[in-house]
Amino acid sequence: MIAELGHYALMLALGLALVQGTMPIVGTRTNDAVLMSMAAPTALAQFAFVAMAFTALATCYVISDFSVLNVFENSNSQMPFIYRLTSIWGNHEGSMMLWVSILTFFGALVAVFGNNLPAVLKANALAVQAWNCREQYAVVRLMWKS
Repeated sequence: MIAELGHYALMLALGLALVQGTMPIVGTRTNDAVLMSMAAPTALAQFAFVAMAFTALATCYVISDFSVLNVFENSNSQMPFIYRLTSIWGNHEGSMMLWVSILTFFGALVAVFGNNLPAVLKANALAVQAWNCREQYAVVRLMWKS
């Protein structure tokens, strides 16, 4: 059940990345302040959903949920706790999840602390960050093993 919640959270984050990657750019091209202002809230929501997905994957590793193929292939029940934690990003899917988590974390930082940036620059920066995350989600989604 934990893995399914993480998978669902990751798909919601992908949907938010689609919105975050298109609407602010359309807003900057048409000078629409409402569309540009969508970038910050969607970046924060995207970070929240990615953090939930990464936490779900980490929980599967910590409790040794071997119903998840990724955990089954990269962990075992006799492994010390610290090694189970580091196995989260010790495989291709986990390292992609870590990369997406880092990207969305810095996107959330720009959303929260980027108030001194011009609105057009902030909207474009968050939209481009979402484009990169969208590509990473596609890779993680295609490789998600459960």
